[in-house]
Amino acid sequence: MSFQKNDLEELVAAISPVDRQAMAQAQERLDSLTKPLGALGLLEEMAKRLCGIQGSLEPAVTRKTILTFAGDHGVVVEGVSAVPAEVTQQMVANFLAGGAGVNVLANHVGAEVRVIDVGVAVPMSAAGLIEAKVRPGTANIRLGPAMSEAEALAALGVGVRVAADAIADGAQILGTGEMGIGNTTSAAALFAAFLGLPAGQITGRGTGISEQALSHKIRVVEDAVVVNRERCRTPLSTLAALGGLEIAAITGMVLEACRQRRPVVVDGFISSAAALTAIEMEPMVRDYCFFSHMSAEQGHRLFFEKLGITPILHLGLRLGEGTGAALAMNLIDAGAKILTQMATFAEAGVSSGEILDCHGKA
Repeated sequence: MSFQKNDLEELVAAISPVDRQAMAQAQERLDSLTKPLGALGLLEEMAKRLCGIQGSLEPAVTRKTILTFAGDHGVVVEGVSAVPAEVTQQMVANFLAGGAGVNVLANHVGAEVRVIDVGVAVPMSAAGLIEAKVRPGTANIRLGPAMSEAEALAALGVGVRVAADAIADGAQILGTGEMGIGNTTSAAALFAAFLGLPAGQITGRGTGISEQALSHKIRVVEDAVVVNRERCRTPLSTLAALGGLEIAAITGMVLEACRQRRPVVVDGFISSAAALTAIEMEPMVRDYCFFSHMSAEQGHRLFFEKLGITPILHLGLRLGEGTGAALAMNLIDAGAKILTQMATFAEAGVSSGEILDCHGKA
């Protein structure tokens, strides 16, 4: 059954606020643990947010699943990438063989990786691949829209379905992942359109292009935003005009996770463009998202500054695939365990004295 605009509207309408009462109760418990107030920093904040998402003081995120969506981009003909388009399909095969960075890091943190073909340019069929191709790659956004709204909706629907299947199989936390040569160009165009930022500030080197190639890439993003300006009226139409099939699928995945009150760990620059699209559709989405890291892409910092978000890690990563999401999942899980397993002063028989915050203030 195809995913229609009314399905998207119903999905967005079904997203509910996080449980603020549970968050307040979690804060009370965190403040009673055997440590100075706030001494575990972001781990405490993540634990509290998990309680709000799950509506429980015993949050559980041990069952981790990363969904890595793959799609090609017509804009690669403009020479915006240092590597050829066929690397998309080659990396999909690498994911399925277990040899990619996301596989290694997912294994390290005990996460499952599911790989989805939502728009690879060539036919693909392999054991373990979720085949959900909407079309074989997008069109060139420098010349016109990446896809039709119907195709964007179809890709959103793929993300919704795959996320729902993962949750039905027991996933307690979902991580975003992507593969698509040229997708930093589409992501930069989306950021420029949604945040009103100049292409020169938001566009980065992607796969490691030269200074000259970067200047060209910036012009491509500028042209894409201009030629599609009249089409960028709503989050959906903007996604269709400037996005990618894998970006649209991640957007649908994020929305479905929010509907089912599951935390989402957003990977890097491209996944953040998808998350921003979902937030544009429903601002409450932001409360369900944990942004795993600040990418080396220069525009990512501006995104975080504009939205007032603190990413979990800052390691200079720029690989994508879900690698940052995998690393951050372990820290989110650690935060949950701090809340549920650490003793309070009363339980441990430790005198709290005058409880100080992490700066030594009462």
